[in-house]
Amino acid sequence: MIRSMLFLPGNTPNMLINGDVLGADAVILDLEDAVSPDEKDAARILVRNALGRMGFGCQTVVRVNSLDSGLCQKDLEEIVPQKPTALMLPKTATAADIIELDELVTSLEEKHGIPSGTTRIIPLLETAMGVENAFAIASASTRVLGLFLGGEDLSADLRCKRTKEGAEIDYARHRVIVAARAAGVEAFDTPFTDVNDDEGLLADAAYAKGLGFTGKASISPRHVDGINQVFSPSQAEISYAREVMDIIAEAKRLGKGAISLHGKMVDAPIVNRAKQTLEAAAALGLGGMQDGI
Repeated sequence: MIRSMLFLPGNTPNMLINGDVLGADAVILDLEDAVSPDEKDAARILVRNALGRMGFGCQTVVRVNSLDSGLCQKDLEEIVPQKPTALMLPKTATAADIIELDELVTSLEEKHGIPSGTTRIIPLLETAMGVENAFAIASASTRVLGLFLGGEDLSADLRCKRTKEGAEIDYARHRVIVAARAAGVEAFDTPFTDVNDDEGLLADAAYAKGLGFTGKASISPRHVDGINQVFSPSQAEISYAREVMDIIAEAKRLGKGAISLHGKMVDAPIVNRAKQTLEAAAALGLGGMQDGI
């Protein structure tokens, strides 16, 4: 389960060294926007070495350079053999982009004797075209782990101002969520970029969670704890989910087809949400699914 994803520039050794103690469920080692053109080669080798030698205690994602940059193939040749959790592809616009990346990764996995499918793909949707093609992109390959919405570049492509309130990307958020769920993959929300606004971060994360996002990215370690808090089931949610499962078990024992809890009927969607809550809690070590449920 990935609640939080923390961007770390690929050309900063001190941040890479401390990456796995910052509390994020995944780190995004960035070879693209965070690295200037004259440092691309050095950053690629630094990230390769970090992946190969550090043994990050969290999931690892590498944002490679775009397919049309002339740098992506070099990135893949160094990074794929290190078996990161996933590759993040910037400026993903069509399903063909994912198919091309899949073929490149498959070839390198075969070359290095790595089981096919080891490294997943997270398409970064940061253009109008990418958002419009979200479902086709999400379902283009079994490697796709989830869709990632990039709000900053998207707002520039839409020719609108990026705001903390986020109304300008609201349609895109909804579109990405629907596409991801229809394709059976996860959905990760764009970072909240005001590193000094803790209340704003919590509100933005809560809104994203309410829409259905799996987790959220961050550009600052300061936001990681808040994101983890928001995207973790609360004790109240866990307790209610357990009540739902208990009363459903009781209804089955009594042969009842319908039952209520706290004055509300417990139907299939409520049961499914309860199961999801308990599964998430179990994955996070918060106490989840019980034996026999």
